[in-house]
Amino acid sequence: MALYDYKALSPDGKVSKGLIEADSQKNARLKLKKQGLMVTDIHEKNNAKKSGGSGGSLFGNRVSQEDISTMTRQLASLVKANIPLVDALNALVEQLESVGLRTVLSQVRESVNEGSSLAKALALHPKIFDNIFINMVEAGESSGTLGLVLLRLADLKEAQSRLRRKIIGGMTYPAVMFFVAVAVLIGIFTFVIPKLQQIFVSMNKALPFTTEVLIAISTFTVTWWPAMMIGGAALFALFIRYINTVAGREKWDRFKLSAPVFGKITRMIGVNRFAATMSTLLGSGVPILTAMSIAKNLVENVHLARAIENARSNITEGQSIAEPLKRSGEFPPLVIHMISIGEKTGELPAMLKNVSDSYDEQVSTAIDGMTALLEPAMIVFMGGTVGFIVVSVIMPLMEMSNLSR
Repeated sequence: MALYDYKALSPDGKVSKGLIEADSQKNARLKLKKQGLMVTDIHEKNNAKKSGGSGGSLFGNRVSQEDISTMTRQLASLVKANIPLVDALNALVEQLESVGLRTVLSQVRESVNEGSSLAKALALHPKIFDNIFINMVEAGESSGTLGLVLLRLADLKEAQSRLRRKIIGGMTYPAVMFFVAVAVLIGIFTFVIPKLQQIFVSMNKALPFTTEVLIAISTFTVTWWPAMMIGGAALFALFIRYINTVAGREKWDRFKLSAPVFGKITRMIGVNRFAATMSTLLGSGVPILTAMSIAKNLVENVHLARAIENARSNITEGQSIAEPLKRSGEFPPLVIHMISIGEKTGELPAMLKNVSDSYDEQVSTAIDGMTALLEPAMIVFMGGTVGFIVVSVIMPLMEMSNLSR
């Protein structure tokens, strides 16, 4: 099917713009006519690409999580205002700035207009709307609380975006400093030191040990830089291949959980993601087994996922969630305790929400602390390296100056 961009007049004379999917322009006009619209202009959108089973998007127009969360909150407001779903989707299609998301929503609107449920229409675009989104919308439609569920979805998406921005923001400055330092060092060893080496050789004297080390590093860098680049790329490719194996993923994920500083943050992010997802899904009426299957796939760590899967198996046998999570040793005792209380009191979604809120603050604090440690560490590294180079260069130059006197 092709996608058509149209302008039309509604029965009350208002101008309507949007996108419609059809086999041909004639069928597109017929669809719009059935909706009571009189077409004034219609043409095929040449750069459109149906997102159906592959969940594609427009070339060069990716859909960000921020776009999805904004759209979800706007849709929730329209639904809670008792605006018919097709009209609400049509309003969003007309006002969204993201071309990719507008195209996808126009296709969702057409599916809904043809009698499909919103969840099924969204499920046709799996790369845009994930399992959490689809399951929660389905639960909201079946329970008649779609507006409330969409608001919770927007909150969840915004929380995930905040965490992502926090991590990226915390790591950007140290990463930039590191790459700048490496680039400067490569420049010094490749261009500066070889020229100074000629001066040192002309002195015809024994050089200080640090100067000899500096010259050796420079000579090695200049001579072997192609092999170093090829070797580095090969090692990186082998590493990626290894961690994609079952055994490699197990060891890599274990390292990420046990590494100094980073391990603690990785575990907190995994627990926070599990608690936030479970709280939102259960609070929206999604069955607990479905909720745990989704949460298991979102923690992105095989050890945490295994603990969640064991807990899910326990539920099918009529047992509790907390006990297998405790046995795994992967979840902190406080989290286990709060989940246990939630199960006993029937307030599991609320308890998981408390865990999520608490870990939001802890993750934020831990990332700030990590950044506070990395920045001075990078400064010390750069200062120490530059100091070593300066001393190694100045010492023989000072000897040369003394000899000239």
